[in-house]
Amino acid sequence: MFGFPGVEPGDVPLWYGVILMVNMQMAFLSPAFGYSLFYLKSMAPPEVSMATNFRSSVNFMALQWTGIGLCIPFPQIVTWPPSLIYTH
Repeated sequence: MFGFPGVEPGDVPLWYGVILMVNMQMAFLSPAFGYSLFYLKSMAPPEVSMATNFRSSVNFMALQWTGIGLCIPFPQIVTWPPSLIYTH
């Protein structure tokens, strides 16, 4: 009924939830409102600057963008592992 091409209708909430949560996590790492980066700054030694925190997060965010970029056209990456444990 509400399924997307390649996603079974029963798997849409799982697939959408994973995409949404990873995007939300990236929002906590990206400038200008990198809340996680402010937390990391408070925990880091004083010589570590905020700019260093922002630069350090770029590689991790690039990996997350790659993962999201693969999970959107290939939803089986998200839906296959739970299907091994749970049945509909």
